[in-house]
Order: sequence, then structure tokens, then C-alpha cells
Amino acid sequence: MRRIGFVLKVKADKLEEYKQHHQDVWPEMLEALRTTGWHNYSLFLNEDGLLFGYFETPVDFATAQAAMAQTEVNDRWQTFMAPYFESPDNAHADEMMIELEEVFHLD
Repeated sequence: MRRIGFVLKVKADKLEEYKQHHQDVWPEMLEALRTTGWHNYSLFLNEDGLLFGYFETPVDFATAQAAMAQTEVNDRWQTFMAPYFESPDNAHADEMMIELEEVFHLD
């Protein structure tokens, strides 16, 4: 299982709304994540909008992203959530994820 960490930036004026939407993620989105191999998925949000995401997957990051991109619900979710992210070119968040290099892991 590979551990993946990534960062994004949520707009400062949208933090509370962003958090509220993640209290009730669509069931079909949760199922798509599970089905495409996104396990132990967590999001952490700083007060300045820095968002750190973490998940575990049996495949590499690009393959996990591609699998989700093929689902119909992912496109709907990304379109719905797009206004919450800082994006110079209006890209969806899943297109802006910056993968972080793992430099230490305590077993």
C-alpha cells in the first residue's frame, strides 16, 4: 500500500462552507473513492486555507487520480467544489493536487 500526501489551497472566505460540505459527502462519492482504491483518506485544513490530504492506495498517485477521473460522480463533485479552491485557471481541485514526497514514516 502506498501512502500519498498532497496539498491544495481553499479560499479564505470559503473555509467554513468547505468544512460543512465534508460533513456530508455524497454517498456515491464515498463509494467511488473506495472502489477506485482510495483508502484511509483524510483531509486536514489550516486556518489560512492550506489543505493537506492523505490517502493510501495499492497504485501510484497518477493511477489513483485517473481511476477517480473516470467516474461520473467525480466530475460532479469537482464541479460542485471548484468555487472553494484558489485556482488561477479555474481548474478542478483534482487537477491541482500537488503530491508531496514522503521523507519519513514510523512503522
